[in-house]
Amino acid sequence: MDTIDINGQGLHASRIGLGTWAIGGWKWGGTDEAESIRTIQSAPDKGVTLIDTAPVYGFGRSEEIVGKAIKQGGLRDQVVLATKCALEWDDKGGVVRNASRKRLLKEADDSLRRLQTDVIDVLQVHWPDPTVDMHETAEAMDELKQSGKIRSIGVSNFSPEQMDQFSAVVAIDVAQNPYNLFEREIDDDLLPWVRKHDTRLLGYGALCRGLLSGRMHAGREFKGDDLRNSDPKFQQPRLGQYLSAVEALEQFAHQYYDKHVLDLAIRWLLDQYDYSFALWGARTPDQLDAVTNVPGWHLDSDARTEIEKIVNAHVTDPVGPEFMAPPARD
Repeated sequence: MDTIDINGQGLHASRIGLGTWAIGGWKWGGTDEAESIRTIQSAPDKGVTLIDTAPVYGFGRSEEIVGKAIKQGGLRDQVVLATKCALEWDDKGGVVRNASRKRLLKEADDSLRRLQTDVIDVLQVHWPDPTVDMHETAEAMDELKQSGKIRSIGVSNFSPEQMDQFSAVVAIDVAQNPYNLFEREIDDDLLPWVRKHDTRLLGYGALCRGLLSGRMHAGREFKGDDLRNSDPKFQQPRLGQYLSAVEALEQFAHQYYDKHVLDLAIRWLLDQYDYSFALWGARTPDQLDAVTNVPGWHLDSDARTEIEKIVNAHVTDPVGPEFMAPPARD
């Protein structure tokens, strides 16, 4: 597994990271703690040393499971822990943005407790908060870093303009945004920004909520509060377009690389930028088995051009990931 420095200061992590939103259960139809722990503990054996979570994933549940798995497995020295802050929730499950200094400092302490660690390797502001001055948010993150509670500072779902405001106060080590073959909104703005500043990019939704896994079909039903029930990509007629694109990409991957569409999707993301990481959501150990198919080969510019043509030919009514954005506070 390829590894690179995630913060420019010698903190190395695998370029494929385990995303744990689904492990928290919220918006993914529940969770199985024992299976989740096995999944997390299996990751380092497969070369996956980056684990990304957030307090809002299950309202603390994901962080608790991650912390328990790492503690029980004695894995803290083997993994890079990334989590987030700046969202708050009520007892009814309502979520809003809150990037105030008070909220960030409290969340960092809560995350340290849940993760059962004395330092967070990467702390990211989960969403920008229009009700809080950006300088206040950045200064709070710098305060956490100077106190030794976090090693690296990140932002998530920020625009380049917001990142300019934030980085005027403190340097950004990591930017996390949705990025995959079907959601390329950052190509024209944020990707040039991170390239210019040598900022690490964590692409979340690398498999587009499972669409790019090659295992999705039109009759698939999602349980409980699964966010795919409200995802426009999973509603017809768009779903048919995306599944048609997946079938064509599967054929392309097999013909030219003897690979699958899942392998192609992750390789594509990693080849877009030398300092990119792909976050791969998994809830069972076997869902990580395919990570071994990604290292050791690359997509050249001709291949990436052909892939883009395939997607554009099949997805004639594309839609982005905007439906996932939480509201600002009143």
